[in-house]
Amino acid sequence: MKANQIGKLIASLLLPLAIGGIAGMFTTKAIPGWYATLNQPSFNPPNWVFAPVWTTLYIIMGISLFMIWRLDKSKERNQAIVIFMVQLLFNFCWSFFFFYFKMIGVALVDIIVLWITIIFMLVRFYKIKPLAAYINIPYLLWVTFATALNMAYFFLNRS
Repeated sequence: MKANQIGKLIASLLLPLAIGGIAGMFTTKAIPGWYATLNQPSFNPPNWVFAPVWTTLYIIMGISLFMIWRLDKSKERNQAIVIFMVQLLFNFCWSFFFFYFKMIGVALVDIIVLWITIIFMLVRFYKIKPLAAYINIPYLLWVTFATALNMAYFFLNRS
């Protein structure tokens, strides 16, 4: 692998991991306080599950970004990278809406938009590198589950 490809791989992995790490710092501060006081849905997993799942998903996202970024420059490749960045932005914002600002309803809207942007990302990725789309299916499934959780928190904790 050429040096520029190694650089792209490292950047592709570090970007989602850094985004997740920053969001995670704000998340962990709210868990023992505000979050612990919420009415929790019966299907809420234990708190320890979230960090390894998200870390794995961020690594998968990074690998898929690398698979796209290493392709020859094209309009399709660049559009796929842009939609990846857009979904990553919605992913990042969710933690702040839910845990930092304690705006469960806004977080719900954000995660629904995130889910839609993941679908767009999968479609774009599939058109130019199907494997890059396939490996993100666990991410889509987890965000689907997280959307259901967010919705349950919203309805269980409305004032």
